[in-house]
Amino acid sequence: MKALLLFAWLFIFPVSSFAQKIKVMKKDPVQEKEIRNSIEHYYLKGIYEGNTSLLKEIFHKDALLFGDIKGVPYYKTATQYIEGVGSRVSPQKSGKDFKPTIISIDVINTIATAKLNVKMYDFNYYNFITFHKIDGKWLIVNKTLTDVEL
Repeated sequence: MKALLLFAWLFIFPVSSFAQKIKVMKKDPVQEKEIRNSIEHYYLKGIYEGNTSLLKEIFHKDALLFGDIKGVPYYKTATQYIEGVGSRVSPQKSGKDFKPTIISIDVINTIATAKLNVKMYDFNYYNFITFHKIDGKWLIVNKTLTDVEL
């Protein structure tokens, strides 16, 4: 009887293991392009020029920013962050190097993440940005960042 039960279990187990289908995430080049354009034309251009109007276009009003800069914990609301960008000397006006790189973009439905490396002033920032598509527009809802020594 034990052998019969064992045989039945071995026969049923492989069949039942295929019962759950796993959806594979597919690349969506249209959505990725929209996000890339938003990053380049609003986020990075806004930082480079110190253009707070552009940053207000891409940040959700309730977005939060967390991280560390030179080992010091960092936290700001989107409003505080944008005001800070507006009050500093922009990389464009300073004449200092500004080297941003979009490392990756991942999209699933109406959410997305982007990993960026932004070298500016004496900083080597890594940004992890979360987007949400709201009313047909990709908005930054969260940003985490850290500064890595070169």
